[in-house]
Amino acid sequence: MTRYPLFYRRVWAACARIPKGETRSYGWIARRIGRPGAARAVGRALAANPFAPAIPCHRVIAADGRLGGYSGPGGLRTKIRLLKKERAR
Repeated sequence: MTRYPLFYRRVWAACARIPKGETRSYGWIARRIGRPGAARAVGRALAANPFAPAIPCHRVIAADGRLGGYSGPGGLRTKIRLLKKERAR
């Protein structure tokens, strides 16, 4: 895991703590790791997540409630399916 940038590891750790059935924003994660204003960088880190679904990046959405992107297999359709399966709010 140390081969990944520290920023990415912090993003993934924060993401891993999002409870099942809940969502958080990219900005929330940025603030949580002490990097307010780094929401786009959080998105890049999540796009590089090699540990899905153990690190549930599908639980991260845009601040305005839009789903944002999903780089996993199946793209946004998969993100929607996973969130529905978890009954995410």
